[in-house]
Amino acid sequence: MRTPFSFMHRACILCLFLLFPALAAAANQPNIILITLDTVRADRMGFLGSKHGLTPQLDAALASQGVVFEHAYSQAPITPVSHATILTGTFPQYHGIRNFGDRLPPSVPFLPEILHAQGYHTGAFVGSIILDPKNGFASGFERGFDVYNAGFHRQKTGERREASMQRRGEVTLGYVLEWLDQQHGSPFFLWFHLWDAHDPYSPPEPFRSRFPNAPYNGCIAYADDIVGKLLDYLRSQGLYDNALIAVAADHGESLGDHGELTHSIFLYDATIHVPLLLKLPGNRFVGQRVNAAASLVDLAPTLLEALGQMPPPAMQGRSLLPLIGNPHPENRPSLATGDHSERSFGWSALVSLRVGHQLYVHAPSPELYDLASDPGAKTNLYLGNRVTAARLAVQLDNFVKHISAGAPQPLQDGLDEKSREKLSALGYVASARTGPATRIDPKERIDIANDMHDASLAIEEGKEATVIPLLLHVVAKDPQIQAAQYYLGIAYSRKGNFAKAIPPLRKAVELRPDAMMAQYELAICLYETGDLNTAAAHFEILVENRPDWIDARYSLASIYARTGRPQEAAKNLLVVLQGEPDHYRANLLLGRMLFLNGTFAEALPYLEKAVAVQTDSGEAHSFLADEYEKLARAADATRERAEAERLKGPNRP
Repeated sequence: MRTPFSFMHRACILCLFLLFPALAAAANQPNIILITLDTVRADRMGFLGSKHGLTPQLDAALASQGVVFEHAYSQAPITPVSHATILTGTFPQYHGIRNFGDRLPPSVPFLPEILHAQGYHTGAFVGSIILDPKNGFASGFERGFDVYNAGFHRQKTGERREASMQRRGEVTLGYVLEWLDQQHGSPFFLWFHLWDAHDPYSPPEPFRSRFPNAPYNGCIAYADDIVGKLLDYLRSQGLYDNALIAVAADHGESLGDHGELTHSIFLYDATIHVPLLLKLPGNRFVGQRVNAAASLVDLAPTLLEALGQMPPPAMQGRSLLPLIGNPHPENRPSLATGDHSERSFGWSALVSLRVGHQLYVHAPSPELYDLASDPGAKTNLYLGNRVTAARLAVQLDNFVKHISAGAPQPLQDGLDEKSREKLSALGYVASARTGPATRIDPKERIDIANDMHDASLAIEEGKEATVIPLLLHVVAKDPQIQAAQYYLGIAYSRKGNFAKAIPPLRKAVELRPDAMMAQYELAICLYETGDLNTAAAHFEILVENRPDWIDARYSLASIYARTGRPQEAAKNLLVVLQGEPDHYRANLLLGRMLFLNGTFAEALPYLEKAVAVQTDSGEAHSFLADEYEKLARAADATRERAEAERLKGPNRP
């Protein structure tokens, strides 16, 4: 017989489900796992015909137990743009992420936010600073996530990339498994991003030794191994069979194809054809292969439809489920966009359209390829097929107009009015991008793009001196190349020549006022040369346009503290600590400011936190000793003073 307690208990649960439909909707929903493989070519996948033997985990697990999309295409050959497309189900022309540092508008539909509203626990775990909202990149990507695990920082002189701007897949996986161990009850949405196949291609052992002459292949084999470890965990926890799992590369890698060393400029299959796998709950569609074209913009709508949901109207992609098992699937056109050439080099942007086996690339020198007979796109058929090219050009133009309609209104120069006024007051002229579109074809200048890529790697490896002559030559020949001005400024800055770094960095900001990293580096150099007020103006622009950029906000607070604006400094420090409670420098500075203001009780928790976070800081122990003395805690003060002296060492003043 049902007791009154059990009846009331069940009735209360029923009431909760009636009052909160999201709980009821989520209760029986499958867990969703999105794995994105950065910079992975389709032709390296065993399930797509590769004989290299790089992907046994993907081949044996997901490919054999799910759906393989043989002709899946990215919408952009650059990490933040492609991931924005994956997560929003909209094209770059709509979501507005066109290059590094752009901010995702809050009005654009976002898969994590949609799932979170339905009761899903949401976690993002990314492998690179390029997708870290707290470092000026991927701003807005944290929306809808309970946990956004990144934690990168700007590379310091002599510091390894793996210790600052990126991390191995096994490190990211460790955080993933820790989070998964805490997921009970509600379903979860996990986004796991692996950066390991990105240049400079440095696989760990044993993959380095297995592929001594092909490090890129070794990186892919390592990433596959990490995916396999995640899948093993899911099986061991009984989470695999009923999970909805998607694996996709954000883009590929040129590896010299058409003269491009890496990616970001061209829109050929080397960078746009990507692996895409989908495993549905309950072994639905096991072993299916789809030969029709698919696009990454379709992934978010597909996941929602697999949950039995209607994607929001603003999502522009279309579910891929109708293509599965369909003997006569629709062969949809696929669009790709390349704005990096225009934004960073001042050349023409590129846009391409794939229709069946035809690839049309809109450029100053248009291109048309028959990929059925010429899969490497080596023979441009444009001159002999102008009618076909014209038809595709019209289709492309109509496509772009359609997907651009209703897009969030972009800010002029990517900045708000207040920021543009500040730049004007600082003496910057109007952006060079406001004039007519350039007619420089990236195909004619790809060697410069390669040089800029090599320059950026050399700077990261501490070899600034080797690239300064090259960069000086490039800017002397064409001062309008924003990337060259930026890297020249960075090279001087890393050598400690901050005064010499300022002119090229100012030019980089003039050429692209919304280039947030250029503004940040310029502000750092201005600070180092003692121009605190101008540095503050640039940091203010950064904070106004990227409010979640922790380091920029701390730097602004530090300048306010030094220039007699303590209230504004404290306000910004509190924002920093709200987003990052263990921020050592923010705790130390705020605690010291409160101490000097005579508010000793308020200062104490911040100084104690600073010591706890960085136990080897003599300065923090010294400040805390001062604090304890004011609070009449003599024994604590003596202990902290002794520790501060110990950390100074016998040979330090």
